[in-house]
Amino acid sequence: MTLVQMQPRSANADLGCRTVDDAMEAAAPQVCDDMTVEVALSVMASARDGHLLVCDPDGLCTGLVSQAQLTAVRDSAAYTDQVRLRDALGDRGPFASPRTTMAEAEHAMRYRRLAALPVIDEQGSALGVLALAR
Repeated sequence: MTLVQMQPRSANADLGCRTVDDAMEAAAPQVCDDMTVEVALSVMASARDGHLLVCDPDGLCTGLVSQAQLTAVRDSAAYTDQVRLRDALGDRGPFASPRTTMAEAEHAMRYRRLAALPVIDEQGSALGVLALAR
């Protein structure tokens, strides 16, 4: 597993001290946590993106959902068309800061078996997504 580097965006890449900011992708589509799972799957398909950043009504990032996660929820026996993203998301996080080193982020992603990690600022707003290479 290796991390994707989209565009170097800071001088840190030259110093050998790469941070998440150097490698993160632009923010995935953002949706509110009160959206239903079915609508979120439609948004994801329309955006042709494998992830959605989920935000609360105040615009703070509460997590990241993948198509596989939403499909599993939709296919479960407990699913109804009223299930909201906030119900499917579970616990808040994990997140990375733009200042997190790539080594720390890669370790956290491997440990938690994550394919992608939302990157947030100090206020909790989504800045982008750090994704593993396919």
